[in-house]
Amino acid sequence: MSAPSTPAPAAAAPPLGTGPFRIQRGRPGPLGASTTARGVNFSVVAPLATRVELLLFPHGEATEPSMVVELDQRHRSADHWHVEVEGIGLGACYGYRVFGPLQPGGHSFAPSKVLLDPCARAIAGWRGYSRDAAVGSVPNAARCLKGVVTERESFDFSAAPRPRHSWQRSVIYELHVAGFTQGPGCPVPSHRQGSLLGLIDSLPYLQQLGITAIELLPVMAFDPSDAPAGRRNHWGYSPLSWMAPHPDYLLGDDPLTARAQVRQLVTACHQAGIEVLLDVVYNHTSEGNRQGPTLSWRGFCDRLYYQQNALGDYLDVSGCGNTIAANRPLVRRLILESLRCWAIELGVDGFRFDLGIALSRGDGLTPLDDPPLFEAIEADPDLADLKLISEPWDCGGLYKLADFPARRIATWNGRFRDDLRRFWKGDEKCVWSLGQRLSGSPDLYHHVPVHPGQAITFLTAHDGFTLADLVSFNGKHNLANGEDNRDGDNHNNSWNHGVEGPCNDHAVTALRQRQLRNLLSTLLLAPGVPMLLMGDEVRRSQGGNNNTWCQNNPLGWMHWQPDGDDLALRTFLQRLLALRAHLLDLLNPEVPLPERPQRRQEDPTHLWRQWHGVEIARPDWASWSHTLAWSINDNVQGPLLWCAMNAYSKAVHFDLPVSTSGWLRVLDTALPPGQDLPQQPQAWKPTGLPLESRSLVLLVSRRRMAGLSLPGDASASHV
Repeated sequence: MSAPSTPAPAAAAPPLGTGPFRIQRGRPGPLGASTTARGVNFSVVAPLATRVELLLFPHGEATEPSMVVELDQRHRSADHWHVEVEGIGLGACYGYRVFGPLQPGGHSFAPSKVLLDPCARAIAGWRGYSRDAAVGSVPNAARCLKGVVTERESFDFSAAPRPRHSWQRSVIYELHVAGFTQGPGCPVPSHRQGSLLGLIDSLPYLQQLGITAIELLPVMAFDPSDAPAGRRNHWGYSPLSWMAPHPDYLLGDDPLTARAQVRQLVTACHQAGIEVLLDVVYNHTSEGNRQGPTLSWRGFCDRLYYQQNALGDYLDVSGCGNTIAANRPLVRRLILESLRCWAIELGVDGFRFDLGIALSRGDGLTPLDDPPLFEAIEADPDLADLKLISEPWDCGGLYKLADFPARRIATWNGRFRDDLRRFWKGDEKCVWSLGQRLSGSPDLYHHVPVHPGQAITFLTAHDGFTLADLVSFNGKHNLANGEDNRDGDNHNNSWNHGVEGPCNDHAVTALRQRQLRNLLSTLLLAPGVPMLLMGDEVRRSQGGNNNTWCQNNPLGWMHWQPDGDDLALRTFLQRLLALRAHLLDLLNPEVPLPERPQRRQEDPTHLWRQWHGVEIARPDWASWSHTLAWSINDNVQGPLLWCAMNAYSKAVHFDLPVSTSGWLRVLDTALPPGQDLPQQPQAWKPTGLPLESRSLVLLVSRRRMAGLSLPGDASASHV
């Protein structure tokens, strides 16, 4: 059973009250709708408005307001308009009309449109909502969304404390709530599929896999109709609200239960030892360019919220028609309010900022060295415990990695993804770049290896090929998206290994499976915080589609009917994650490894990395090279770990350094599934080791492997 294609209707809100509905001046804070001892206080920002109307509706699907409260200058404090209405409470539905001068290029008010409160924490009216009705000058009261007055309680961290995994030990699993909780064979009960609560049912699967955090694609309310004709927006990068949960991911039709369901999920994750990170979209909204719908922000003050030129045209580095002016104090305050809403009231553990570097732009899209939004986030004690991640690029060409203008925000290392793909694809001029990625990308971080928590390393993400498609397709196949295959990235560094798409050639499929293991092994043996994509562990395919943003169907769903080869890869990844955790001090140390031995034996940083080629201490950095080996050495104990990678089309023999306690062959991707990363490693006594074509081998000293127990066969426990 799939998630509903259109949101379920909101339940009728409780009656407005018994009256009398007395109107008081109200207070400018807090923003949004908050209950008082006598009723509800409403506060919105509309700095250039001349008049504001608060519309109260009898229920979520009402086509006309039952009460209109006019706010004049008596209800204004600087840029804030506010009023207290006695006799109403939780569940009351409301919207706004905002009036002011129509000055294109300055501020374009649309008083015919009912506006959604940017601070509404719950939303009603989905059954009658029309995006088209918010365009033009025709009144849309019958087809608008309404805010719903709801509680603002804090999350109960005493019952479900944050797991607080260190960055060093973190492994992130990116997933789509609806996509992960449905599909043939899905273990989630049918009535909970496609929902936040359904995700709770899949937590045992994630625990067994060995990840420490889930990163959810947008769960803030978005517009499913913001898509080409005949398509629905599935991913959610089209925000309608920065506060309210998306209705498609909720069970039942009562908007007052939405926040409780988010808390249930976060509580279950915390109790399972899993952190919850949210992919948040603050760089643009669903309102598009000047010809787009007037839904919320635009109607309150488009000149405030959006970057514009002197003519009023929207400046766009998001690729979606508008760019949020996060440099302005009132906009910054709203974003901070959203972060606190989800982190303090709903309990999430961190955020990943979509096109986050766009939030560092000032007026006229000028890049700022000290963007005020990031300064405010880093200075906020309520947000100090959170994990913060960002894309370091935007669609305007701004790309900042080591110089990302926020000390506490980790960034996606896109170069890591590209260089690992190119190496295992067999491209030339890759070995030096691979060496940089395996030593913490010092070439990208001012000649200093990246520290854990500074970079997210990944091979795949929602945007692009899945891992299985990366080794099965040379080009994208996005015709199902209805854009003549123009959408999606054209530069994927993928390789089909001789046949485009699925095939029955055993030689091709065996090589593809080996490459999957090569890629995953390199990712998890490298420094940084690794991120995995939903379903990569069971070879989930999207049929070569590298942009499934509008595919709420098997192309965008989890693969819940794995065959034997799929389960073998899952077992491999489980064991690889357990191995990584055991060797973490060598692979991802708190203090970056130097590239040469310390001169002083007493130096506490006594581990060092040594590069090799087919001969010890003689790496081949030439442009035509396709092989590389490296070891982690202890000044006293000698080599503790040795890894070799052969992306060449032929087998290559490597010499081995001497281990004082003896070598164990822990990992060899050239061996058959199950033997490639066995529960019991094999002792290796020869002084050399042959590496098959396109394979990776890891040897670990017997002393360092003591006490490790690797997981069993994944096929024995599906979920």
